Amino acid sequence: MINIRKKFSKNSGLKRLILFWLTYSCIMAATATPHNLPPGFVYLKDIDPSIIQDIRYAGYHNFIGHPISGYKAAECILTRPAATALARVQQSLRPYSLSLKVYDCYRPQLAVNEFINWSRLPALQQMKAEFYPRVNKADFFKLGYVASKSGHSRGSTVDLTLVALPLAKQEQYFPGQKLRSCFAPYTQRFNDGSIDMGTSFDCLDPTAHFANPAIHGKAAQNRSFLKSMMEKQRFAPYAIEWWHFTLQDEPFPDTYFSFPVQADGAKP
Repeated sequence: MINIRKKFSKNSGLKRLILFWLTYSCIMAATATPHNLPPGFVYLKDIDPSIIQDIRYAGYHNFIGHPISGYKAAECILTRPAATALARVQQSLRPYSLSLKVYDCYRPQLAVNEFINWSRLPALQQMKAEFYPRVNKADFFKLGYVASKSGHSRGSTVDLTLVALPLAKQEQYFPGQKLRSCFAPYTQRFNDGSIDMGTSFDCLDPTAHFANPAIHGKAAQNRSFLKSMMEKQRFAPYAIEWWHFTLQDEPFPDTYFSFPVQADGAKP
């Protein structure tokens, strides 16, 4: 054993090689992108696991009625600045016994393409009674509900609501069940735990516009409160969707991604 140590100590080249590989490995470990996400993106649950997730486009309870292309898992993925800003919003809600609940975060361009193709097929309207009872889907483009590019694909846009804590029992959606209008009175709409915002999420209707005069009282107050809490962390609202916010200083303002939304640790 003594002779081996002496031999190693004299071999300075081998020592330098080992030190090089140790240093290189540490650098790579420190700079590697976690979870096989592109650089700059994170899973929201790794930043703040207390934020409730209900990723609608990974399931059947959405305006199309089935899981959307590119959503391989019900995970919220965001750019790191957007996720950390959202965590600050969540922290600011604790004194009010409220929590954020996200419906959609990063959205692959592949999913946006499916929305476009679906909008051009008038026969596919199985979810109309809940999500767009008064709107012709042929008008989705001119009304701003569907576009060829979505801010969600840049990774810093999020759709969300507020839920009261502790969580009350919520309804579960099952494909084929009777649909209820998204702008029906609060107690008659689908109950996903959201406080009253005047409409449900993804209600493709003028009543979902933030400043619609038909929304008043508690629902209007709730919309204003959500907007103010998001704006304090530099999220900008979208006038026609009370649930939609984009980080003002987003890191990829001109880049539209299309990597899949997949489970943490899944291979790309």
